[in-house]
Amino acid sequence: MSITEQYLLDTYRARQRGEPAPPAPGAHDWQVVRELRDRREFRAVLAGRPARGRVRRAIVRRLHLRPRSAG
Repeated sequence: MSITEQYLLDTYRARQRGEPAPPAPGAHDWQVVRELRDRREFRAVLAGRPARGRVRRAIVRRLHLRPRSAG
């Protein structure tokens, strides 16, 4: 049975039981990929390796947001 067939069967069963439909296959794939990458970067920081990507940009952004004096 393919993923699509399983999804259709689950959707049919949910409708018969009056339950909400399950999420479509692949609906949250990019979110999972981002979370895995963030976890890997976080573990790298804890291990003493330099941060890369989103974690590093967030740290740099946080450090550069300090108010600057005019003049």
